[in-house]
Amino acid sequence: MPKLVIREDRCKSCGICVEFCPEHCLEIGDPLNTMGYRPVVLKDEEACKSCGVCARMCPDVVLEVWKVR
Repeated sequence: MPKLVIREDRCKSCGICVEFCPEHCLEIGDPLNTMGYRPVVLKDEEACKSCGVCARMCPDVVLEVWKVR
């Protein structure tokens, strides 16, 4: 199971999650989603600590964070 599930179809590329990620492991991706935005991507899965800051900051509830055991 991935640490971070991104609902790419709902992302509006606002970048709030990217800005607030304490580990700097998110970035705005290149491919467009169905709404014409560039959804956020997890650029460094190893750096992700599953803290959930990104999910709490997202205004569109795009991110779902899981703790991997």
